[in-house]
Amino acid sequence: MLQTSQDTCFPAAQTLRCPGGRVLDLSWPRVMGILNLTPDSFFAGSRIQAPDDLLRRAEVMLHAGAAVLDLGGYSSRPGAEHISEDEEKRRLLPAVEAVRQAFPEAFLSVDTFRASVAAEAVAAGADIINDISGGSLDPDMLPTAGRLGVPYILMHLRGTPQNMTQHTHYEGDIVLELVRYFRDKLVELRQHGVTDVVLDPGFGFAKTPAQSHELLRRLPELAVLGLPILAGLSRKSMVYKPLGLTPDAALTGTVAVNAQAVLNGARVLRVHDVAEAIQTIQLVSPTFPPTSP
Repeated sequence: MLQTSQDTCFPAAQTLRCPGGRVLDLSWPRVMGILNLTPDSFFAGSRIQAPDDLLRRAEVMLHAGAAVLDLGGYSSRPGAEHISEDEEKRRLLPAVEAVRQAFPEAFLSVDTFRASVAAEAVAAGADIINDISGGSLDPDMLPTAGRLGVPYILMHLRGTPQNMTQHTHYEGDIVLELVRYFRDKLVELRQHGVTDVVLDPGFGFAKTPAQSHELLRRLPELAVLGLPILAGLSRKSMVYKPLGLTPDAALTGTVAVNAQAVLNGARVLRVHDVAEAIQTIQLVSPTFPPTSP
């Protein structure tokens, strides 16, 4: 029998408690804007070329309604180049400091699977750890998240970004596997004192487009865990490959799958295109705060 959120002592969270006493309200769906600091992101249009470009994009996203800005210096696209911790820090830490200084009230997450990078990024001003590996690629990550006392985004992944396409075979039901994976990881996180957690099914990570679409359709089944769900669908292969397109042409498809994610219970949309995601939430979410007539 699977344990539920009550068994793992995680409440049905509606907020994330961040450093400085700030609280991110997740009682309605929110948007996380992607700020890629990598030269080889799968979507070329998201690659940031210079510091002034970073701050301009951050400002545009916040003005459009992004609740969180997600900064990453290690590309996790399939087959991405593996880089050193020093190189990841070189790309990431100055960017976190610059965005924090320019936008002191913004919520910032840091996309990394390395504990030392996460710790230095939080020291530089990040509020949330977004770990694609769920602690599997660095044994110090979960203890570090507990020590830092920041919210943690727990994603499902098999293998590494370099070999994850070789790990798409699931013996049993894929959703049941994810529920079991999250259940066990939540026990570990609780043991390390991590109390604010968001679940990410890892669309496209060790999953074929067909498997990702099945997960999207069955997203409500993850509600048994009682925690907010992040959907990272933006311009991914599950969108553009079935349509015979490229990431550059996948905005319309992204809007469609984001709408499905919100209707199926997602509380965070991680996107390249913030304004379109905000409009999607406004139109389809029954919990979105009403706008003025």
